[in-house]
Amino acid sequence: MMRSAIAWRAIAMAMAGAAALSSATARAQANLEGVWTNTYFEDWPDRIPGPELGDYAGLPLNAADRARAQSWSASILAQPDYQCRVHPSDYANSFADIRIWEDIDTVTQQRIAIHLQHFAWNTVRTIWMDGRPHPPDFAEHTTMGFSTGEWVGNNLRVTTTHLKEGWLRRNGVARSDSATVTEYFIRHGNHLTWNVFVQDPKYLEEPFFRNRDYTMAENGSIGAYPCESVVEVVVPEEGYFPHYLPGQNKFLIEYARNHHIPFEAAMGGAATMYPEYRKKLAQLPQP
Repeated sequence: MMRSAIAWRAIAMAMAGAAALSSATARAQANLEGVWTNTYFEDWPDRIPGPELGDYAGLPLNAADRARAQSWSASILAQPDYQCRVHPSDYANSFADIRIWEDIDTVTQQRIAIHLQHFAWNTVRTIWMDGRPHPPDFAEHTTMGFSTGEWVGNNLRVTTTHLKEGWLRRNGVARSDSATVTEYFIRHGNHLTWNVFVQDPKYLEEPFFRNRDYTMAENGSIGAYPCESVVEVVVPEEGYFPHYLPGQNKFLIEYARNHHIPFEAAMGGAATMYPEYRKKLAQLPQP
């Protein structure tokens, strides 16, 4: 009987230790569930009306991405194929509200996945939390990509691969399908910060960074987002695709000229991200 009592006491102590560990782990991991309202205090012009054509300053794009951006025409957005084209997961956080919820294993109480819905186009992405590996490189690429998450203290770190080609900004600056995106979701009370790091060996000289801020909407909801393509502009030529050939986009100079920024600086590159570039900036001719 004494052995049995000792055994049960040991089991009880082990269970109590496991419960304490589970409780401590739960406290260390923030609850991100709910509806979050996007805030635009810092960069409304860039995120809603959109950046100006030829505004690439401060972006670490390389020569290939710059050439692609310079060929971009805003008329492409009127094409039926593009009117309902959803924003990729690393860019969709720039718009409107989001909803976050979890899948929990009811036996182990472990998170299986975290889901995130964007109001814009009502896209839903899944962040796997069960330790599964990323697929091989040849696996399908999608607009949301394949995401896995892990807790780093109280912060959720998400790694996303297998993204379809997308964009960094809505003025032609692209992000290739070879990019790896690392995100951090950081909650401070009723505030949520979403940091995004984009590493793209094809189009970027250095990693690109953006962050977005949200506030908790206690009674918030996500509305429907119906989208139907229509003919906005009658195109006389079959197979027409809006673009500019190299050297033919006469509108590229307008941003630099209107804001009194040297054209070379407006064309971006990793160097334009750093304070040291001011010395070179002072030596460049005005447009």
